[in-house]
Amino acid sequence: MSSSNGLTSVGQAVRDMAVGDDPLAAAIRAVGLVEQDPNDLSVGLGGLPNEDGVVELDAAVMHGPTHTAGAVAALRGVMHPARVAELVRTRTDHVLLVGEGARRFATAHGFKEEELLTDRARRIWLRWKEELSDADDWIVPPASEEEDEDVSALLRFSFEENGPRLADAAGRFRLPRPTGTIHLSAINAAGELGCTTTTSGLAFKIPGRVGDSPIIGAGLYCEAGVGSAGSTGRGEANLQNLCSFAAVELMRGGLSPSEAGLAVLKRVAATTPDRLRDDAGRPNFGLKFYLLGADGRHAGASMWGPAEFAVADDPTAPDGGARLETCVSLYDRD
Repeated sequence: MSSSNGLTSVGQAVRDMAVGDDPLAAAIRAVGLVEQDPNDLSVGLGGLPNEDGVVELDAAVMHGPTHTAGAVAALRGVMHPARVAELVRTRTDHVLLVGEGARRFATAHGFKEEELLTDRARRIWLRWKEELSDADDWIVPPASEEEDEDVSALLRFSFEENGPRLADAAGRFRLPRPTGTIHLSAINAAGELGCTTTTSGLAFKIPGRVGDSPIIGAGLYCEAGVGSAGSTGRGEANLQNLCSFAAVELMRGGLSPSEAGLAVLKRVAATTPDRLRDDAGRPNFGLKFYLLGADGRHAGASMWGPAEFAVADDPTAPDGGARLETCVSLYDRD
């Protein structure tokens, strides 16, 4: 199962596991489809950059049968950070490599350095920079049809992924700063689990910012015989609650995947600072969890609904039986 941008990925993972692939290997290969897709604004090639216009990627992997994990953060110039995270897991005695060290580790293992900022992502970043302040020297030019399409796509993506508010506190329009990611959890016929989360992180972030995606227990967590969980959305809220670990522990205690997802969302909502609440006292950001039990039960849980997640479970179908299902949600958009 996966975030909704992994509809093709989950089908690929199911087919790969059917011919004997380890669930983590299948998950990593599957999210690579999104990492290399220049039209996905939140992952790998084409991901939105930091405030300096540089794409920085985070990823983590976790292998249920061995309870081992690997991760990279603030990685520049490498399209497939999940693959690098897997090498951290299997070829080092570490769990997390960051920044320049992660880049050097990747190139030592043959990863090609390349420019990840696509022209479309650059135009969106430049529009954000031009709108950032009325007191600087940047001027927003008359929008071309191409730029209007870029902004419209970003607004749709931000609304679907991150909750109901697109304006700042004063009600002025500002190009939103979406968060977006792909998480994928996989289980094979033997009940073995594996999961990965990969992202370009919060759009226009401070250089070096690391969100929840590469942090074990936050961006993902899995345990043999219990289940797997991962997230997309506001990473800071997840980091402060270690939600993926909490969700798996709640499933260990007997809650269903949907019950566990809603329970961790309620924890996040209860600890949200006032500056991040709407007029009704609800979190004004999006956060989603993708939960897979060792018994095959699954659920998506979203702070704001309606929302969807992707699941596949039929290796005999050409698309692996891939489909979108509806998340349970803590709140519904007005």
